[in-house]
Amino acid sequence: MTSMRPQRAPETVVFGGEELTLQERVVKISRVAKVIKGGRHLSFAAVVVVGDGNGHVGIGHGKADAVPDAVRKGAYDAKKHLVTVPLKDRTIPHEVTARSGASEVRLLPAVPGTGVIAGGAVRAVVELAGIKDILTKAHGSTNPVNCVKATYSAIQMLTNPKEELDRRRQVAEMVGARLQRKVQRKV
Repeated sequence: MTSMRPQRAPETVVFGGEELTLQERVVKISRVAKVIKGGRHLSFAAVVVVGDGNGHVGIGHGKADAVPDAVRKGAYDAKKHLVTVPLKDRTIPHEVTARSGASEVRLLPAVPGTGVIAGGAVRAVVELAGIKDILTKAHGSTNPVNCVKATYSAIQMLTNPKEELDRRRQVAEMVGARLQRKVQRKV
């Protein structure tokens, strides 16, 4: 479930030679109690998603004795794990499915005007990545931590169709050249 508390102002960072204005969204804050000799020790864990809404997104996990410190650490971790999302107009180029733990997330491209059809944890990643039209389905566990990780893995699996076509042509040319040499040796 996404946090309804006020978010910090967008921050500018440099990624791959570009200046990005990143927004952050807290997906989940967990209170963790550890029993020690003197009683219980409370700490907090936060899952944070950062993105520029234009093809860059990252996820992070932070733990601390206070909520603001956990969120700050999570945001710092997310900025270290930024990835570029290949977009095709306002959606993703192809269907993709990924798992994390017992959660499985499926991302499907959608026609313009569909909007973001996604649950809370998946929605946070998809919206901050800049995807405007997408259909998603979470199978199995809907634990926000695993759903965010599965969505992040799925986004990393996306490929740019033009780059993939060029790569496949190169492989086909290499295989064709090998077959041609093999035929010439036999003759």
